[in-house]
Amino acid sequence: MPLDDSNRRRTLALYLLARVAQCAYNSAKSKNKFHLWGSYWRHGDSLLFSLACAQVMYSFVMRPESLPKSYQDFIQKTGPVAKPVYKAVRDCCRGGPVDVAYISAYLSSRGKLNDVKLEEFPSIIPCSIIHPDTDSCLGHNAKAASATFRKTFPLYFSLTFVPFVVLHLQKFMDSPARTCWLALKGAVRSTSFLSAFVGIFQGVICVHRKIASKDHKLVFWVAGALSALSVLLEKKARRGELALYVLPRAGDSLWYILVNRHLLPDVKNAEVALFCACMGGIMYYLEYEPDTMAPFLRGLIRRFLASRISNPNPPTSRSASYTYLQTLDAMNKPKLEESKQAESSSLEKLNLESISGL
Repeated sequence: MPLDDSNRRRTLALYLLARVAQCAYNSAKSKNKFHLWGSYWRHGDSLLFSLACAQVMYSFVMRPESLPKSYQDFIQKTGPVAKPVYKAVRDCCRGGPVDVAYISAYLSSRGKLNDVKLEEFPSIIPCSIIHPDTDSCLGHNAKAASATFRKTFPLYFSLTFVPFVVLHLQKFMDSPARTCWLALKGAVRSTSFLSAFVGIFQGVICVHRKIASKDHKLVFWVAGALSALSVLLEKKARRGELALYVLPRAGDSLWYILVNRHLLPDVKNAEVALFCACMGGIMYYLEYEPDTMAPFLRGLIRRFLASRISNPNPPTSRSASYTYLQTLDAMNKPKLEESKQAESSSLEKLNLESISGL
């Protein structure tokens, strides 16, 4: 997606904003100037991830247009619920008519049309429509989790293995078997986290349908918050990174919704100004307080930017006369040094001879 797209620019600006906020907070906390309530909790990063996921999953179900298309496709392919079902749930929560023909075509393709009673204004979309292939909610959730594991394990293995090789090539050459084992273990851990996320989210939706008779849009916000607790399966070091990855998406979605509801002004190119300010903050903390930045981000910026800034390339466009003069100076420099040394030695001799008694 090109950078002339405002949505892409807003996403990048919010990502940098999250990183600048992290640096500013770490800086203030290290100086004992400011810290948030609960910042010393052991699982504060998991709480931040939970809140961000709650906004993202709510937006996916109720306001999918507030999320990037690629993000929508990833959630849709990872989860077990079909797109027509989400549309029916969305219409039901808003109190509008459900597209019965659309749902009927979906159920007919699954061979379950005669087993479900369809209404134009239902109070709640039942589990028989959400997972028509099985009557057991528990079996459906277990199947969804295992299917997610199978679909996403190759992706997570490549995302884990490639950084091991690229960033630690020498270690990989010294012990390739150990590197592969660490990558495999990390991929299994990350895939288990995502599988548990999908299973918990679907489980909360099914439980709500067992105990309630009316659907509500906030159910999906709560389901997103609870399913995000599966991040506890991840390593402690990765939880904060995952939270800062999802947080810009949640902020982007919230920004879109608030502007759409006229609760925030729609300022043209506001994301450009935000991006410039945040980039300035990032470079400031990189120069003066690098310890406040995440190690991965600090190393990434220094690898691709800082080395070029501190060691700029010499200009390559030199004329022939300039090259000739440079060569001539290099040839004459040793001769000048020899003549200076000869003059200084003769002066020393004269000074010694002028002393009486020598």
